[in-house]
Amino acid sequence: MPASLRSDLFTSRRNGPFTSSESALEIGDSDFFVDLLFYHLKLRCYIVIDLKTTAFQPEFAGKMNFYLAAVDDLLRHPDDQPSIGLIICKTKDQVVAEYALRNSTTPIGIAEYKLAESLPADLKGSLPTIEELESELGKATDGE
Repeated sequence: MPASLRSDLFTSRRNGPFTSSESALEIGDSDFFVDLLFYHLKLRCYIVIDLKTTAFQPEFAGKMNFYLAAVDDLLRHPDDQPSIGLIICKTKDQVVAEYALRNSTTPIGIAEYKLAESLPADLKGSLPTIEELESELGKATDGE
C-alpha cells in the first residue's frame, strides 16, 4: 500500500496507539507480503490487515490464518498477545463469512468498506478525495 494512503488511513488521533510498517514475511523459500502490518502498543499484539477490492471469498480467511501463524511465529515476542487479523472487503455475505470463520481459532474480523459520494465539509482538505483513494488503491492492486 502506498505510504501516502497508509498515512491518511492510520495517523488519526483515534488510531494513535498504532505503529506501522509494511512487511515481507520470509517463509520457506518464498516472500509473502501483507498489505498492512501494525503493532498495537496498548493491546500488545500485531494487527494484520488484508485489503480486498472484491467481495469476501472464503479463501481470504485461509490466507489470513496463514499470515497470522507466520507473524506469531516470526515476529511475536513471548510477552505479546496473539495477533489479530482484519480482512477489509468491498462487500461480504454474512453467511459465507460465518462459515469461513466458524472453525478458526485465531481472531479474525471481516469488514466492508464504503466509499462516500462526498466528504463532509469539515473533513474536506484533511482527507484524500475518492478519486485519489481509488487511484492509490488501483496502483496498489495492480501489483497483485
